[in-house]
Amino acid sequence: MKPLHVIKIGGNVIDNSENLYHFLKDFEALDGHKILIHGGGKIATQISEQLGIEAKLVDGRRITDIETLRVVTMVYAGLINKNIVAQLQRFGTNAIGLTGADGNFIKAVKRPVKTIDYGFVGDLTDDSVNAQNISDLMEAGFTPVFCALTHDGDGQMLNTNADTIASAVAVALSELYDTTLIYCFEKKGVLKDINDEDSLIQDIDPVRYEELKKEQIIHSGMLPKLDNAFTAIACGVKAVVIGKSDELGKLQSNEPFGTRLSN
Repeated sequence: MKPLHVIKIGGNVIDNSENLYHFLKDFEALDGHKILIHGGGKIATQISEQLGIEAKLVDGRRITDIETLRVVTMVYAGLINKNIVAQLQRFGTNAIGLTGADGNFIKAVKRPVKTIDYGFVGDLTDDSVNAQNISDLMEAGFTPVFCALTHDGDGQMLNTNADTIASAVAVALSELYDTTLIYCFEKKGVLKDINDEDSLIQDIDPVRYEELKKEQIIHSGMLPKLDNAFTAIACGVKAVVIGKSDELGKLQSNEPFGTRLSN
């Protein structure tokens, strides 16, 4: 199968124009098919404040009422997405900016109300991603750039976690491509010491992962990220790489990049 990189970028890249410029230049240089997925929560919060709309978060998760949904749709699908697409066109990548509603690429279900009503937030299911439609787009020569918005099939847009979208897209496309999922953020990868960038753990398999958890080297916020990563691998993704956004170019030169999770 052809190789495919599914890459998710975080706010530390999006919020800094210089970081974004260098990241997108490295992204453009990657050989083969690739898909970029982004959020943009910090910018959405800033614009909400400018519009007099209070951003409501519970344990870091955004409550998406109708006013907030309008803002995130404008910011994610408009301001951020089209800026990224324009930059990629500048570098020679024929990118196309998308939400999950475009081409019926990603459907979701509105999160049910339990103890908290998250509003217009979408949860993904096993058949949320239309892999064939995305493949057709790539084979036609386009590079998809997805923002963190999906739809429910009944005309409703839904705010959806970008990490979750990236994992679901990678799993779905792994049936058609040799897929690697890459999460780019502000650290070099998984570190033995969070304060020491030189303590990078380059490779983690399931056995090593259990050891690192027992040693309390991996804990707290990293646990759900790595749990999701190994779930993606179990579902067909070749490998998951967690690395620093400004080092993505190392992939092209075959230098060690980030932490590689695999079976």
